[in-house]
Amino acid sequence: MEKYFNIAGPCVPAKHYMIPALERLPEVARLINREQSFVIHAARQSGKTTALMALVRAINEKGEKRAVYFTLEAAQRFPDPNQGLPRIAAAMRNGLLNHRFFGEWANALPVVEIAPGVPAPNMGLKVLISELAKASDRPLVVLFDEVDCLSDDTLITFLRELRDGIVSSRAVDPDSYFPFPVSVALVGMRDVRDYLAHVRPESQSLGTASPFNVKTKSLGLANFTPEEVASLYAQHTEETGQVFEADAVTRAWELTRGQPWLVNAIAARCVDDLLDNDYSKPVTAALVEEAKEALVRERGTHVDSLMERLKEPRVRRVVEPVILGKDFFFSDFDDDYRYAIDLGLLRENENHALVPGNPMYAEIILRYLSATEQKRFYNDYRQPFWLKDDGSLDMHALMAGFQKFWRENSGADREVYGYREATPHLVMCAFLQRIANGGGHIAREMALGSRRLDLCLEYKGGRYAIEVKTADNFRDPDSYAQLAGYLDTLGLTEGWMAVFDTKSEKSWDEKIFNRDVEFGGKTIHVVGL
Repeated sequence: MEKYFNIAGPCVPAKHYMIPALERLPEVARLINREQSFVIHAARQSGKTTALMALVRAINEKGEKRAVYFTLEAAQRFPDPNQGLPRIAAAMRNGLLNHRFFGEWANALPVVEIAPGVPAPNMGLKVLISELAKASDRPLVVLFDEVDCLSDDTLITFLRELRDGIVSSRAVDPDSYFPFPVSVALVGMRDVRDYLAHVRPESQSLGTASPFNVKTKSLGLANFTPEEVASLYAQHTEETGQVFEADAVTRAWELTRGQPWLVNAIAARCVDDLLDNDYSKPVTAALVEEAKEALVRERGTHVDSLMERLKEPRVRRVVEPVILGKDFFFSDFDDDYRYAIDLGLLRENENHALVPGNPMYAEIILRYLSATEQKRFYNDYRQPFWLKDDGSLDMHALMAGFQKFWRENSGADREVYGYREATPHLVMCAFLQRIANGGGHIAREMALGSRRLDLCLEYKGGRYAIEVKTADNFRDPDSYAQLAGYLDTLGLTEGWMAVFDTKSEKSWDEKIFNRDVEFGGKTIHVVGL
């Protein structure tokens, strides 16, 4: 069977190009050998299930222990443990029915029907897991996937059942030994700490620091390194002869920062769609850019599921300051901060600034949040008033058009998905999106503490830098120095600074202005809004 780049479900070595899954979790073998329990957390579609499947195979092939895998998705809509725990038990039974070793055992379990067509073992969850351990011919390792699908009391009770079982199994007195798996892994997008962060009102105590405080370690699943991206793409070259040019590999990593699904999706789009599996043609950096644009525009399952998180208040609390570039401090112990990091939406860069997880996410975040506004501009402005007679971009006309729109439509209650402070920035991004829709491109840069949003428009060979700020973040001459530095990076001699004044009592005639400033050998066009 011809291998391909997988973008749906776990990877299978015989079918898919892949980085060896267990190489990404080098500590797991030691934890299992020591019979310790642990947590694996990583962003959506980053290879967690693939790694678990590989781990089950490796443990069972080695022969010293027995490993089983369960996914808890079926219990995600049942916060009441009286409904949720039986569904966890049903998921475990169904997972074992076709298991080579446990199939007959699972089929013989006494079951009750908890809902039409949903049979579950007629015993408590801890007892069920204990009986499973007793039925195993070797010490048992249990891997629970999608644990963060569980909610409220079902989650708490599930964790406590596991903890009680693990603690009971380690009794000093051999006569009171309680059979239980020697190692339990909980796997999801978040660490256990975050599972419980908002499961109760803050005024109510859970009674313990964690119902699963028997874990030894929390492990993350890192994105691919540049070398791993190159290795993955090289597998396709070895299989088919089709070359990924060096610039294409570099650009794919730059755009994705090694996020596994994005890395595979870009390659699949280039090979299968843009080149129609013509392996005689190389994959170029230009094709990678084209694939990126298509993936952003289509908003597939991966993108949609991640972007829906942007509407959550706890995510908005962290993401909005990043869009604004505000001076804002988040502690490592801040649950909302850790949540946004674990989701993969944000990351800390080499300067310890909080930034989008990768350039594709940066673009997706701003496009997603400004999507409704983009439709407004499509209806209101169909004529390209921002183009010169020669077809090049007229930045002065473009910015003047936005000034006119903002003055007429920036009501005090204007808000995008609850991002009140960032709404001016998002509306401007929506307004400028027409440049990309007309064949141009917009590069977006944002970082916590930068005090601005940097945009670079590219249209028909021209490049135009815009820095978006709020009046309360405007510091003369510091702000000019920031933009001048950005222009230096881009190799440009002029740029635009859009300054929104949304908090003062000034009149519109005072807020709307244009002035040119010469700074550091650069011309800066300041646009008041």
